[in-house]
This record gives sequence, C-alpha cells and structure tokens, in this order.
Amino acid sequence: MSQTKVEAPFVENNANFRNIIINGAMQVAQRSTSVTGIGASADYFTLDRFDMYFQNTAGRLTMSQTAVTDLPGFTQCLKLDCTTADTSIAAAENAVLQYHVEGQHLQHLKKGTSSAEKTTLSFYVKGDQAATYTCELADKDNSRQNTQTFSVTTSWNRVVLVFDGDTTGTYNNDNAKSLSIQIHLQAGSNSTSGTFTSNTWAANTDANTVKSDQTQFFDSTDRELFITGFQYEVGDAATDFEHLPHDVQLQRCQRYYYQMGPGAQYDPFMVGACNGANSCYGMVHFPVEMRGDPALETTGTSADYCVYAGGHNPFPCDSGPTSNTIDKYGMRIYFTCSNDLVAGEAGEMLTYNSSAYLGFDAEL
Repeated sequence: MSQTKVEAPFVENNANFRNIIINGAMQVAQRSTSVTGIGASADYFTLDRFDMYFQNTAGRLTMSQTAVTDLPGFTQCLKLDCTTADTSIAAAENAVLQYHVEGQHLQHLKKGTSSAEKTTLSFYVKGDQAATYTCELADKDNSRQNTQTFSVTTSWNRVVLVFDGDTTGTYNNDNAKSLSIQIHLQAGSNSTSGTFTSNTWAANTDANTVKSDQTQFFDSTDRELFITGFQYEVGDAATDFEHLPHDVQLQRCQRYYYQMGPGAQYDPFMVGACNGANSCYGMVHFPVEMRGDPALETTGTSADYCVYAGGHNPFPCDSGPTSNTIDKYGMRIYFTCSNDLVAGEAGEMLTYNSSAYLGFDAEL
C-alpha cells in the first residue's frame, strides 16, 4: 500500500488528458444529484461514469453529488451515506463503487508486454470516522486483478496507490470494458477468506480480493464516505489533479450517457411529423458520437409525455415513447396517443409534466 496526505508533494505535469478518468472532479450528474435506498440492484444512479454494484446485501445507502467547501480547488464530491445497516454479512455479499474504462483508452499502458507501465490511482477521500477499504484494478479481458488497501480519516487526505505494470494479458483495443477500478466497501467471506497480497497482478481469485479486516461500510447508519479528485494515470507518482472545464467533462460523459429533461411541463424534446391518427415521430441527434448504439430510457409512464399537433391542446401519450432507428449518432422516437392526429401534420413531442425525460444509455 502506498498513501500520502494532502500536503505531501507530488509530481507536476501539465500534459493534457493524462487522467484516464472522466468526471473525476464529480462535476457532472445527468441522471440525478441524489438517490436514496440504493442497495438492491446495480446501476448508474447519480454521478456520471461512477456506478454501484451490490450482491446479497440488506444494507442501503444514499448516493449523492455533494458540495465541497473544505478542499481547495474542488467544488463537488461523491457522497455515500449508509441509511440501513447490515451487520449480518452473507458469504457472497458485496458492495462496490466502480469505474469502467474502454480498452482503446488503455493501450498506452502497454499491458501484457515487457514494457508494461506502472500506473497511479489517486483520489481525495474522507469519512465520518476512520476506515480502511480495498481498491482493485480488475482486468476484464484477461480475468486478472491487482489490489491494495487505503485508509480514510475524518479529514480530506489524498490517497495515492501505485500499481506495478502487468506483463501478462493485453487489453483489447476496442470500445468494450477492459478495466474496472473498484472500491470494495462491503465484502463477505467469499471475497475475504483467501490470501490478500498487495500490489501483485494475478489471475482473478474472488477469495483473495478483499483484505479480511477491512471496514464494512454497512456496519452503522453513521457511516459516510466522500470522494473527489479521482485520477488514474501512467507513471509511478501522482501528478496534480487535472481540472478540465465543465463543458468538456459533460461532452466526454455524453459519449456514454445523454439525458434530455426532466424540466418544466411542455418542455420540447423534438419536432417531427404525424405518421397516422395516433402516432408522431421525430429524430434526436446526439451532441457527441456515443460509445455505441444506446438504449432508450424513459420514466416508464406514458402519460408523462405528450404530443402537440394541428393546433389542438397537447395530447398525453398512452404508449411509449419507443425507439425505432438507432445508431451512435441519433435515434428516431415514436410517441403514441389515442387522440386523432392527422398524418403528415407537423408535431412537437413534449414533456407532459416535470418528471418526463429521455435518456440514452451506452454505458460500459
């Protein structure tokens, strides 16, 4: 384990885009700024590019984007707050904060060659009380892992974890998931009963993943964790955190997820045309090329959406919205309502209340 405090010196480096992590300063939260009751299923809930994985836990937490006032240079952080404790830990129990990276973004690490680079993961962290957690680099292409522990105090500290290069197993040069950076917060005996060896690449073995005496996040409803300044880079030292403008980070996040709404009632999604008495369709053009063809997300309630056409009052939908033509540049979407539309008329597809949104998900 390698760790420094905030005041420790680190290497200066002004090279652009040296941080492999997108949204490491926790600036972008397209889906929501706060979600409660998390723990029953895995998903992306709040901050872009950071997801949560759970298995067999009764613990629940709130995940939120939270303002930072006591760490110069940072304005936002990711906060996890235990709201339901789970002290009876099942053998197969897990709670993990994750970040996933495409293989084509990792080729400069030279993994799987004799020139494999050392890499450094750094982040600022604090909690409501002292704690120790486990960080894993999980090579998804070759089923390999490297793990280290880190400590948390009640003040902001910069954790610096230097990982040796791995001369076994190259990352695939494609847009699929090759590396997962995983913060293990809760782990049962299936993950803790083996031999934990710090900073050693090896074939993935679940029992060796988590140090047996690490803190269990769901041990108390008093437990909180704050993280920001998440950075992963080539080299054996942490450079100063690479701050990028908010608009740049937003566009980089939109490669994986793009959301329109929610907003006020009758906010427009798109203009299109009626293709029959009950249906209207339009085209959404994504602001950036997405990682792949995305899936359409909606509220799941058709009446949250409506169509305005032919000078009538907006008609609430009774089906959809549904996607039709999809690629990584745009999507055709149909809105269906039971009122009489006129084929060939122009139509506007809108929110019918402040809950409606359209999400386009191409996450890893």
